[in-house]
Amino acid sequence: MDVILLERVEKLGAIGDVVKVRDGYARNFLLPNKKALRANEANKKIFDANRERLEKENAEKRAEAEKEGKGIDGTVLTLIRQSSNAGQLYGSVAVRDIVEILESENHKIHKSQVVLERPIKTIGMHDVRIVLHPEVSVTIQVNVARSPEEAELQEQGVDVMAQMFEEGRDTGGFTEDRDPNAEPGEITPAPTDGDEAAAGDETEQTTQA
Repeated sequence: MDVILLERVEKLGAIGDVVKVRDGYARNFLLPNKKALRANEANKKIFDANRERLEKENAEKRAEAEKEGKGIDGTVLTLIRQSSNAGQLYGSVAVRDIVEILESENHKIHKSQVVLERPIKTIGMHDVRIVLHPEVSVTIQVNVARSPEEAELQEQGVDVMAQMFEEGRDTGGFTEDRDPNAEPGEITPAPTDGDEAAAGDETEQTTQA
């Protein structure tokens, strides 16, 4: 279906562009959300008659979005969540959680403005894009941690997960005695009582000598 865009649509075009899109995308998203008109002769005349007004309104909305964006761009939101030792959250952080925190900080953001390709399921620092206007977007960071102290470290640039894995390797490993006379791949048998006694006699004889 050919449509006339009434505002800039990412990956499609700008105001006034005539573009071809899938019928379902036009019917289910572009047309009902007043982002486009069917590209027929009647609608082209309507658009041309209102183009100046549409462009003026768009410029005003863009300026408002840019102003709002300055107050939110680079914001760090901290969420304290429980997770496994591997850093996997028990649950996930979704768009709703991000919107609620933004609202608590007096930022009026709608769920449709939060671009989150998939729910956040691990601790760490996560970039999230906020689209305030078709031509204005900002990036915030969501700091998901298991404690305020951990969140502070992450905000300072510390990779808590890497640090945790490193500590696990330092303390969680084990060592075993190695027989220098054993062939490669050979398992050293555990000593028996007889072996220990023989070893004791040999030590004693060496001492007497």
